[in-house]
Order: sequence, then structure tokens, then C-alpha cells
Amino acid sequence: MQDSGVSTPVSQFDAALQGVEPVLALAPMQDVTDLPFWRLLSRYGGPDVYWTEYSRVHATSTLEKAIVRAIRENPTGRPAIAQLIGNDPESLVRAAKELEQMPIAAVDLNLGCPAPVVYRKCAGGGLLREPRRIDSLLGALRDAITRVRFTVKTRLGFADDSGWDELLAVFARHRIDLLTVHGRTVADMYRTEVKYGLIGRAVQAVSCPVLANGNVWSPERASEVLEVTGARGLMIGRGCIRNPWLFEQIRAHRAGREPVLPTGREVLAYVEALYEETIPFGEFRERLQVEKMKKYMNFLGEGVEDPASFLHWIRRAEDRAGFFAICRDHLDHDRPMRLVPPGRASIGGTSIGGTSIGGTSSASP
Repeated sequence: MQDSGVSTPVSQFDAALQGVEPVLALAPMQDVTDLPFWRLLSRYGGPDVYWTEYSRVHATSTLEKAIVRAIRENPTGRPAIAQLIGNDPESLVRAAKELEQMPIAAVDLNLGCPAPVVYRKCAGGGLLREPRRIDSLLGALRDAITRVRFTVKTRLGFADDSGWDELLAVFARHRIDLLTVHGRTVADMYRTEVKYGLIGRAVQAVSCPVLANGNVWSPERASEVLEVTGARGLMIGRGCIRNPWLFEQIRAHRAGREPVLPTGREVLAYVEALYEETIPFGEFRERLQVEKMKKYMNFLGEGVEDPASFLHWIRRAEDRAGFFAICRDHLDHDRPMRLVPPGRASIGGTSIGGTSIGGTSSASP
């Protein structure tokens, strides 16, 4: 392992895991949580740990340049974890050994991506159909990764969660340093409620820390998920794209302070900064940048007043002027915004053994 006597990404990561407060992590989201988004999110307080987008690994692959750049130029002051996706042990080991030479805290294996283009190639969530193959991959990577930590991000299963205990037994056999559990199956995509009880089962079954992932959209919800699951921390994706203040709001809530809510104009300023920060290097085409912003707005739009109208018009914007005219129509005000999906501002009771926490809606944030 890297020298723990010097401040390194590994020692920063270890300190976070050994600390008192829950670890807050940024979820990897392909083509969304890239270096420009890291840079912007850090201005709002940001998470304790940043995950990279996944690098596709196969026999002839090389590490993706944008991800290597994010690792080498990491502007956040917080540790980064590099995620790999693939199914060939030799190729994954080769990529992991290369990543170990870079300033990262850990190498993470993706066992949860639900995109059909991924799982049909028996990678990401597709591997959850083959526990024996996962066992082999984990063994090879655990033996190979010696300089940094080794972590895994998973879902509960592929078509259903009937094999969850078998998967947990596989994870427990290997000395992984952190397990992140998205409490849905691959087939669930993002449509169903999160099964926090099964995340809690993982906490009991493995010896390493566990992060809970899925449907964390407010500081109150964060505390409930931590209480119900017993997890060491939270991984958040959509929630912090919608609300970059969320990590600091969670910290304030847990410290007994009232979380600060942004005004509409502050949210508008965030959208403006997001547009400018994510402009690609090289040739710039305004229409393509507007289309990229729509990807972020699909998440943010669920937290604005009249989200149906906002998203209807945003999806029809063709240029920068039209895009920001729509944003101003909905955000140019001084009212505080909770930035949570419709019907979720109020949180109901909890159920530790059940499927969900509060509410009855099956929509995903």
C-alpha cells in the first residue's frame, strides 16, 4: 500500500472510512460526473470521495484519456477512486496495475451498470448472473491490487434479488476494502423503490464498510437511509446533480444545523456555471453543448416548480439563448428551493426490513 505516513489519496480515503461522520461519495455516472463536474461540485462543498466514470476494459483496451486526466488533474482536494468495467481477468488486472501508479485511493469494479449495451456483453450488472465468474474476477483483482485499496460497486442481482445472499458470500470471501450497494436489481433500472433492508443485510454479511446508494435526495432522507441500513456512508448521483448543495446540507443536518436552501437565482447561477464549466476543449458547437445540458436538466428539472413544464420546454431548446430563457422563466426568483422530486418534500415512516423508506411513489429521482 502507499505510505500511510504521507498524505496520499489512500491515506485520505482510509481516514474518511475511519472517521466519525458518514462517508459521502459521488456516484459514477457515465458522461455526467466527469472532471468538469468534479471541479464545479467541489465549489459547493462536494463529497468526501469522488468516483471516476468507468473505464471499459478488454483485451486491447487502454485507459480512457478523459478519465486519466480527471485522476491526474483532480482539483477537489479529495481522494478519487477509479472504476473499471469488464469481464476478462487478465485485462482487468492489467488496467488495475496501471491505475495503481496514478494518484488514486482505490480501484473499483463495476458490477451494477444496468445499461443493456453493457450487460449484454456480460459486464457491469450482467455479471450478476454469474456468481462464480465474479468470484474469479474478485480473486484475481484482490491478488493484483497491492498499492491502493480495492472496492466493488454492485446491485442486488440481475432479474431479481433471490441470489443476494450468494453474492454476499462471494464478496465476503475476498478482502475487499469497501462495498457500495445500489439497492435495486439490474432489471429494476431506476424505476422501483430502493430495498434498503437488503443493503442492511450486506452491512451484516461483509466485514468491510458498506455505502448505501439509491434515492438519496434530501438531508433528512440521508439520515433515514443511514439509520435504516447501518451503512458507513452514502453514495449519491442524481441527487447532487439536481442539488449540488446536498452534501453540505447533509453535513449541516447531522450537526444539528438547519441546512441552507438555495434560492431560485442561486440555482440559475449553478446552471450557468455548469454550462460554462462543461464546454469541451477544442472545437465548440453550441447546439451540442445545449444537448449535453439537457442531460443534466433531466435530473435538475424534477426539483423545480412545475417540473413538467420546465422539462417540456427545455427538451425543445435549440440554442443557448433559448435554453437560458426557459431557465430564467422557472428560476429567476428569490424563493428557497428544496430541489427534491414532486411528492417527496415530506418523508414518512421507515421500515428496516421492507422495500422502501417513506412515500409510495415508485418514481426514481
